[in-house]
Amino acid sequence: MKPELTLSLQFADASDRALLPRHKVARWICAALDAPAEITVRIVGAEEGQALNRDYRAKDYATNVLTFDYSHAPVVVADLVLCAPVVAREAREMKVDLQAHYAHLLVHGTLHAQGHDHEVDAEARVMEARETEVLAGLGFSDPYAR
Repeated sequence: MKPELTLSLQFADASDRALLPRHKVARWICAALDAPAEITVRIVGAEEGQALNRDYRAKDYATNVLTFDYSHAPVVVADLVLCAPVVAREAREMKVDLQAHYAHLLVHGTLHAQGHDHEVDAEARVMEARETEVLAGLGFSDPYAR
């Protein structure tokens, strides 16, 4: 049985809503959860994505996903911010389905929210293996098999 998820799903641009129906976003996140969670997912434009990355990570560019994790236990509490133009560009460049790329980044962000990281090679291998396993269970191909 998967842990319980309280999900808030926000869109800076309503046109992104059709691509990411709530039930799919919840399914993708739940597949990566090991504990109950309260997660807000916000899909933003390039300007907001760049401002958040600059203000919180001192990197002055928009990135694909930012994870703000506030608690790992007993309940995972986090915000996941995905930058729609960056995600779309990456999907085009990698020649992958846009929804599959969103699923990957939501799984990736959810693992970060639970304390996983990829700054060190050994940690990266563990995190990438977990991502691949979760995505396979959801019917998506290995995002690292390129």
